[in-house]
Amino acid sequence: MTAPLHEARAATGRGRALPDNQQGMRRRNLGRVLHTVSAEGPLSRAAVASRIGLTRAAVSTLVDELIRSGLLEELGPERPGRVGRPGSALAVSGRGPAGIGAEVGVDHLTACVVDLRGRVRARAVRHGTNRDRAPEPVTRQLTALIREVVADAEQQGLWAAGLALAVPGLIARDGRTVVSAPNLGWHDVDLGALLPTEFPLTVDNEANFGGLAELWLGDGTPRDFLHVSAEIGIGAAVVVDGRLLRGTRGFAGELGHVPVEPDGPACPCGGRGCLEQYAGEEAVLRAAGLEPGEDRVALLAARAAAGDDAVRRALRDAGTALGVALTGAVNLLDPETVVLGGALSRLAPWLLPSLEAELARRTAGPACPVAVSRLGPEGPLLGAAHSVVRAVLDDPAAVAERA
Repeated sequence: MTAPLHEARAATGRGRALPDNQQGMRRRNLGRVLHTVSAEGPLSRAAVASRIGLTRAAVSTLVDELIRSGLLEELGPERPGRVGRPGSALAVSGRGPAGIGAEVGVDHLTACVVDLRGRVRARAVRHGTNRDRAPEPVTRQLTALIREVVADAEQQGLWAAGLALAVPGLIARDGRTVVSAPNLGWHDVDLGALLPTEFPLTVDNEANFGGLAELWLGDGTPRDFLHVSAEIGIGAAVVVDGRLLRGTRGFAGELGHVPVEPDGPACPCGGRGCLEQYAGEEAVLRAAGLEPGEDRVALLAARAAAGDDAVRRALRDAGTALGVALTGAVNLLDPETVVLGGALSRLAPWLLPSLEAELARRTAGPACPVAVSRLGPEGPLLGAAHSVVRAVLDDPAAVAERA
């Protein structure tokens, strides 16, 4: 975890500024200490003080408070070889508060628990379609998964600091209401009223959480990029200077509903010729002449690797459609990189040639490079869980107050 937490909270748009007084300064400094140890630890108190520019006495007081709160732990003397008296090495605790991440997909439900060290400590998944199912039975099943992973985590000495849920749809600025999720058939659904009330809840678009996961966990990902999260639907997260670009209503990034053929097939969103109708999983399967299965992407990858001409042609055409839609975004936003994530990242060998050719042909300036996410389909779930973890690091005093 390398980015400062106050930036992460600003990036998600869900944080609140701490008061600019002595108490607020103390809370910010607690966060600075916890962040520093999280990013660079194990570290001694002296090393933390040198990193953040506070006195050793001040840092020692803050460290003692974080240890009492169960957020830091002492590992014993630092490794030998250092000059002077060795200090006690500090590390972020592997017990205590943790983040719950959950995802509602069109064909799956998933929940996981991530500790303050960024490790996934519990995970559960249920496969099965959620398309056109009422929100109540879906959220009941999701709640069962959440309680399962929380119980597993509690046996390991962890407790849930919050719940973040990724949904493939438009989410209101209140962080709990699904305004529209066409591939689920949901409209104006208050998930805050349907999910466990004992956890602080944040709901966001799955592509946004995927983009944040790329920002926080990606290898060398720049701070200006366009993240494409593609499964049955296609969404995008626009990250500018390390922050999500949300738009006035919070709906920015609906790449899947950018028309690539104005008179093309009808889309569940109400438009015609949207990108999802050419590059979403189901569209590619139709074009390849394949029936939907439990792991559609694995099927497509296996057939493409085996040289199936129909599958390769379908993927090439999907790459072209992606390139057309992305060209408009690249010309408008000028990102440093486009990152291909979600399930379609597993199909990159067959998508990228036509996608990159279309970008090179249509982009006004130099062609924008395209990278493939190493997080793949796990990005939204991990981004959700890590958003809770990073909120803990941002304001550890608030978490200690709830413990």
